[in-house]
Amino acid sequence: MKSLSSKELVAAIRERQEQAVVALRRQGYAQPRLAIISTLDHAASSVYMRKKKQYGESLGIAVDIHRIAQDKASALLMQLNDDPAVHGIIIQLPLERPEETDALIAAIAPHKDVDGLGPEALFEPATPLAILWLIAGHDIDLHGKKVLLIGRGKLVGAPLERMLQADNVDVTVATRQTLDLKAETLKADVIITATGKAGIVTPDMVRPGTVIVDAGVAGEGGKTVGDVASEVYERDDLIITPPKGGVGPLTVCALFENTIRACEAAGNQ
Repeated sequence: MKSLSSKELVAAIRERQEQAVVALRRQGYAQPRLAIISTLDHAASSVYMRKKKQYGESLGIAVDIHRIAQDKASALLMQLNDDPAVHGIIIQLPLERPEETDALIAAIAPHKDVDGLGPEALFEPATPLAILWLIAGHDIDLHGKKVLLIGRGKLVGAPLERMLQADNVDVTVATRQTLDLKAETLKADVIITATGKAGIVTPDMVRPGTVIVDAGVAGEGGKTVGDVASEVYERDDLIITPPKGGVGPLTVCALFENTIRACEAAGNQ
């Protein structure tokens, strides 16, 4: 089994981003600043926010975490949108009241929406961008291959489908309405899965030599797992992201790539 690890890519991107922040400061730009809004006391979310804060501050980027009641989120967003010292804003999901997700994300100023999730965001969404970085970083050319994307969610699947189509990649999307998922996976040269359903891809569903990128995040037995069943990793004829150190760390890199670009676009204030 060949591992699609992101470790070396993250190290290279981190070094480049550190240099980019130093260059901005030397040119008189303000310190890049990211604001994270959280409305839910959620263990996994707290871990993710801590990792984002650690990574950002290692680059010289200020990261402010705002833990607030959800009914105060709209007012805080207006304040952060108007604050020239804040270059990026993200909402840590899930929210306490998930039904308000779309409305709150849409309230982020497009030029500060560094997660790229709003309807008018100026940046590519972080996780789809990370997936494409990972694939390119391992010299995998998607052109001429049959690519299967499992899941058309708002955060990953839908924007990734759009990005792949824009690059003229032959992509098929499997959703809940797909009658025979196994038939589709067995046709694919590359499988990218982002459903958040633990173990949806099993060993019998994958041909030898298939490239698998697992971008799913699911909870199982109190642990965070992906969409790919653990038994798949027992095969030695696949090219696959590791259970840890695949898409996730690169998603953080992509988030701060967008934050750096947002700061640069804001000018030397």
